[in-house]
Amino acid sequence: MKATDQSGTNIFRRRVLVLLPLVIFLAIFALFLSRLYSGDPSRIPSALIGHLAPQINLPPIADLDRDGHPVPGIVAAGFKGAVTVVNVWASWCVPCHDEAPLLMQLAQDSRLRLVGINYKDKPENARRFLGRYGNPFVAAGADQNGRGAIEWGVYGVPETFIVGRDARIAYKLVGPITPENLGAVLKPEIDKALAAGS
Repeated sequence: MKATDQSGTNIFRRRVLVLLPLVIFLAIFALFLSRLYSGDPSRIPSALIGHLAPQINLPPIADLDRDGHPVPGIVAAGFKGAVTVVNVWASWCVPCHDEAPLLMQLAQDSRLRLVGINYKDKPENARRFLGRYGNPFVAAGADQNGRGAIEWGVYGVPETFIVGRDARIAYKLVGPITPENLGAVLKPEIDKALAAGS
């Protein structure tokens, strides 16, 4: 009788040892899915919120002009004193094409500056993109090696930041600007930044 009990216990232990990794995997997978589908993925927190905008300068996109004048690159000191919307974009980025008309709409707001960081793009492609959709940017820096995007904590293009008059990052939107998040999220965040500096 004892031998039967012992073999039954051994079988039970083996089954537990076989099933335990599967149970752990399923629990971790369920946790991953719950985190993935909970909340707004465009609101990934940024460690830079509340910190000064990165103190890096980016050269202008070669031969880019706006209203007949050369568009300057990005100078870190230029963020002080104005609410600035910084958009990280590229001509090869499909969602960037979708958000381009909305950036032109934002550029009509004289209370703020729109600045672009052109990520890992060829100057001729960037100029062609802005020629097609219009150039909303008062300054546009060429980030050909991606170093600027790293300093800004960019996950991928497009991303948009709001920088307050104090040159501190007030908000970060991951993903494209859409008609929905423009009205429901981005404009209220811009209004908050404008109110904070007045």
